[in-house]
Amino acid sequence: MKITIYLLSLFAIGMVTNGCNSQKEEKPESPEELFLGQNPPGLSPQVFIPGIISTDDLELEPAFAPNMKEFYFLRQSKGERSKNFVIHYESGVWSKPVERSTSEGEVFIATDNTTIHLGNKYRERTDDGWTDERSLGAPFGEFPIMRLTASSSGTYFFDERDSIGTIRYSRIVNGKREAPKVLGKQVNSGTYTSHPFIAPDETYLIWNSDREDGYGASDLYICFRQKDGSWGSAINMGDKINTDSDDFYGSVISDGRYFYFSRVKLGKSFEESHANIFWVDAQIIMNLKNE
Repeated sequence: MKITIYLLSLFAIGMVTNGCNSQKEEKPESPEELFLGQNPPGLSPQVFIPGIISTDDLELEPAFAPNMKEFYFLRQSKGERSKNFVIHYESGVWSKPVERSTSEGEVFIATDNTTIHLGNKYRERTDDGWTDERSLGAPFGEFPIMRLTASSSGTYFFDERDSIGTIRYSRIVNGKREAPKVLGKQVNSGTYTSHPFIAPDETYLIWNSDREDGYGASDLYICFRQKDGSWGSAINMGDKINTDSDDFYGSVISDGRYFYFSRVKLGKSFEESHANIFWVDAQIIMNLKNE
């Protein structure tokens, strides 16, 4: 069964709304400050912040703000609907996870840290928090977008809740937003494709697909921008990242050091189900490029 169907039926996907901290404090620098005392991983994925972020509940869809002072994720406890949480870095310490009200669309915060994308809607950061939701307008309102990510130049890459999860992109050309275009077969192949993450400089694209050559129902893939501007072939991110579980929703933090993703294994009951957030040294991306 497709990972999106899993999540829609079990998790009732929604994402964060208003509420954020001022950006006056300096962002955390040391690994101890950044990651609540957890030692950063090497080239083998590790569960992210066990006991605080990753628990016996079901957690997924990680999103770090570019200023490294906010971390968003989705959690479901037994017998409850999924809820959206955020932790803040303030006055030298991280807060405990705080529940946020829900909204359609999955969180991605633009590289300039001033816009939070929520599917085909968005909010803007102010000194008092996030604004109310606003529509991206035509033609994006026509698409049932799950995740929209954006490069530093403003190019959108997004999926949709259709039968195959088509991934599209939309650039800014001569100051105007162009109509969305469908990416090639190297991306839009398999039985389902979703959750794109575009590198800030657009040198690589990460997404997840259900494909016959994969390790499980949903695997993470990457392709690299070629010298002629085209996209290279899809590369499965390998057996350290992908398993017989659903591995999906990948992203890289703003300083490029670590790669985050979700791993979900659903059983017949809540107790038999597992969903956690993992992280790994982003050197794996360059290793794949150089293979």
